Amino acid sequence: MASSNRRSSNSRRAQYGVFTGYVLAGIGALIGAVLLGLSLWRPASFDGPRGVAQDVVEPVGTASAEVRTGGQGLIASISGYLQAGSQNAELKREVEIARIRLKEAKAVEQENARLKALLGLAQQDIEPLAVTKFIGSTAASTRRFGYIGAGASDGIEVGMPVRSERGVVGRILEVASSTSRVLLLTDSQSVLPVRLAREDVVAFAEGRGDGLLQIRLINLGINPLEVGDVMVTSGTGGYYRPGIAVAIISEIVDDGAIARIISDPAATDFVSVEPIWQPEALIASKTPDSTPLTETGSQ
Repeated sequence: MASSNRRSSNSRRAQYGVFTGYVLAGIGALIGAVLLGLSLWRPASFDGPRGVAQDVVEPVGTASAEVRTGGQGLIASISGYLQAGSQNAELKREVEIARIRLKEAKAVEQENARLKALLGLAQQDIEPLAVTKFIGSTAASTRRFGYIGAGASDGIEVGMPVRSERGVVGRILEVASSTSRVLLLTDSQSVLPVRLAREDVVAFAEGRGDGLLQIRLINLGINPLEVGDVMVTSGTGGYYRPGIAVAIISEIVDDGAIARIISDPAATDFVSVEPIWQPEALIASKTPDSTPLTETGSQ
């Protein structure tokens, strides 16, 4: 009998719980319907509660946003670190290519300047007999000779001046059919009349056989030469026309100076061969007596 009473008590308690659940669900549904209708009728009525709810969850949202931003920054840092090696290698390659292109551009600029200078060789006041390749020169001997790719077949004769776009190189010493040997200014047997470019100071430029020139003043006294002065051809002797650059003074000595040639054969590619400036004067200087020569060269 007692067991029967306990079962009935448990049944009633379960029934009450189910009934209470239905009641609460109905009340919740009713409240939800009322709130929904109120929100549709007067939406502004919920601004306050929504604002309160936003204020409540704002710290949590802020913390979540900071964590998300920090995580993205960390991922970006790791990704950037992993890609840094390949990016640096690519940048180095681009910089190296840019340097190569810059060197090439400078080389093209220098080549254009050289070609313009070579063009100037063929456009002088005195038309050259030939513009030809400077084949080479001796450098390990006191005798300094050069070789050019033009000879007797081109009208080249002994004694003719040879110059580059920078200045005097030397003069023709021997002539073959298609080549010629040049006596360079630095040869120990070379003597060239020169003058100071800035004033009328005359001298001789003698080859020393070591790549330099000895400038010997004709009028001894106070030495007017200065380091950096330019010496040019004077025209004396009749081989070279006056005013062609020869050398730059590098050291002052008692009777003149030491100078380095302006037209270095080692840096010369092409040269022009000019006719002798005053052939009549040279012929006269080689005549045994002083009797004037006729136009045909006979006495």
